[in-house]
Parts: sequence; structure tokens; C-alpha cells
Amino acid sequence: MDKYVNEAVEQFKALLEEQIARERKMEAEKCVVDFEKLPKIIIGICGGDGIGPIISAESERLLQFLLKDEIAAGKIELRTIEGLTIENRIAKNRAIPDDVLAEIKKCNVILKAPTTTLKGGTLESANVAMRRELDLYANVRPVCVPDKNIDWTFFRENTEGEYVLGSRGVEIPDTLAFDFKVTTNEGTRRIARAAFEYARKNGKTNVAIVTKANIMKKTDGRFSELCHEVAADYPEITAEDWYIDIMTANLVNERVRDRFQVFVLPNLYGDIITDEAAQIQGGVGTAGSANIGDKYAMFEAIHGSAPRMIEEGRGKYANPTSMFKATEMMLSHIGYKDKADKLNRALVICTEEKPKYIITGRSDGATCTEFGDYLMQTISEL
Repeated sequence: MDKYVNEAVEQFKALLEEQIARERKMEAEKCVVDFEKLPKIIIGICGGDGIGPIISAESERLLQFLLKDEIAAGKIELRTIEGLTIENRIAKNRAIPDDVLAEIKKCNVILKAPTTTLKGGTLESANVAMRRELDLYANVRPVCVPDKNIDWTFFRENTEGEYVLGSRGVEIPDTLAFDFKVTTNEGTRRIARAAFEYARKNGKTNVAIVTKANIMKKTDGRFSELCHEVAADYPEITAEDWYIDIMTANLVNERVRDRFQVFVLPNLYGDIITDEAAQIQGGVGTAGSANIGDKYAMFEAIHGSAPRMIEEGRGKYANPTSMFKATEMMLSHIGYKDKADKLNRALVICTEEKPKYIITGRSDGATCTEFGDYLMQTISEL
């Protein structure tokens, strides 16, 4: 037993030193890219696993349609990134193979389809690895249901919490296992500032700070404290503390949920609660997700790769709406807000006002391509 304890102590020491170095690096490297000043923006498209290649191909077709003039003028380049598949990742035993990561880093923004994450083992999630490698610290997920007066924007810290060391815990055979949760000062300040800046720029008056600080006193307690320090720079915005358990209840409580506007929260809680929020909107297939850093950004569907649909031969009936929402967010982020707004308007028409095609995921509904065609036709008529 002493052998395992000593090994665990040495492992924890190495992890601690690594995370201290990461925090210091964050403090030293603060340089925000202004996409509107770049002579050319390279958009990398990663097909992923399962239904991923199908819905990403539809998103690429949409981008070719929306950005036809910009692509022709050399202002935008669409670049396909191969190799971010579960087969290639297993073969190379890397969450993101080195050659694939090198190609990703040559792009400015990434449009990423779902990737498969294995249960158990040591192979890290490709999402977690990409967020860390590109320092995509802000996971931004909007949820809007106008007829229920819901207009929420979630700012989930994306590079810390339980996920940053998720595959590097300590296990003592036949006895116990430890995983680690990490909260750094700089990591918390920057996600808090992103949330409050968004609130200020968009006329929001309330930011909910969601933690479990009454139990996780060191990590969540620090997260809450630092968020309030940042909030002091935004006196026109009310900052409120909420515990994650009651907030999950509040989102389904029709008497109170419409009072919430912007949320800022640690990684794990954000992962869970944004899926709940997406379900209220109509399901995880309807929601896109932005992963924002100072240099890079990655936009993705929030659902999984749906391998069962592929196994059952239903891939062509996959719903591309989540990828289209991610595309909308990406267009806005790189300075094409007019095109993003037009895409958003067309999505509302196609899914709510004039739903000519209904996607069910089966042969009794529309195909991914049929819906894409209708969407582009609608855009051209706006």
C-alpha cells in the first residue's frame, strides 16, 4: 500500500506543478485576435464520427452558399481537416493526433461535428483536448424560446474544473480512486469577464453565478468570489449566487425561469445544465455551441455522434440544425453578423413558422439534405 501512496503523491505533485505553470502562462499570454482585421480567415471543418461527416458536409455546403463572394475574393478559405475520427485516435492513442492538431492550428476557427468519446480507458475526449490545446476557455451556449419568454446565454468555463485532469486521476487497486478539480484565479476571472462583457454589450442586467460553493468550498468558493470581484467592474449588472441543484430546478420552473438572462458557471455544471436548457428549447439537436479563446475559436453541435443511427442505416436522416446553429454563431464571431442574422431568421422560418420539412431521424421525416436545400432556398428569398 505504501508503494501506491508514494506513487500517488508523486503524481499529484507533478500535476500541481503543471497546473501552477498553466495559470502563470495564462497570465503572461494575453493577446486577443481581431478577426475583422485579418486579411483572410481560414475555417477548418472537422467531420468527426457517426453522423458527424453527414451534418458537417451540409454545414460546409451552407457556408459555400452564404460566403460565395468572400470565398471567391480570397477573404475566406474553407479547409477540410481529416483524421479526427475515433479509429484514427485509437490507432495513434491520442485524443487529437499530432498531425491533425497541427492542421487545426493553421486555421483561425474550427467548425466541428460530433466526435465519439470512449467510456473508460485513458483516451481523452477530443473536445476536452481541443479546448485545452487551443485554450478555448469560454463555452458559450445560447438558448432561446420566444413563446416562453426564454432568452438564456450560458458561459461555461471550458478548460478547468473536473475536466482538465479528467483522465489523469489516481487509483489504488481494489481500494479507491481520486479525480481532481482545478480552479485557477486567471481561468475564473477571464470566463467571468467574458460573461459580464457579453451582458453589458447586449443590454442584459442580470448574471447568475452558478456553483456548489456551500460544499466545494475551495474550488467553487473561489469561483464565486472571483466572479464577484469581476462583477464590481459592471455596477449596472446584478450578480446573483445560485447553487447548481436549485438552478436545475429553476430552469423547469415556469414561474421563475424567465427572469434569468446570463449564466456563468464551472465546467461540469455547465456541461450538464446546458443540455437541460437545450432540451427545453426542443432537444440537444437544436442547439449549437461556441468555444471561444483569445486566439482561436471552435464551433460545434452539442449532441453526440449518434452511432446507432449509422448502424441502423439512418444517417441521412440526421438533424443538421445544431450544426447550422453553430455555423450561425461562427459567422457572427468572425464579423459576418448580417449573414448570421439572416441564417437565424431562416432557421426560425424553416423550423417554426413554415416547417415544410420535419426531421424525425427516421424515414418518415426529411433527410438532412432536403432540410438544407429548404434552408438555403429560404435564405435566398429573404
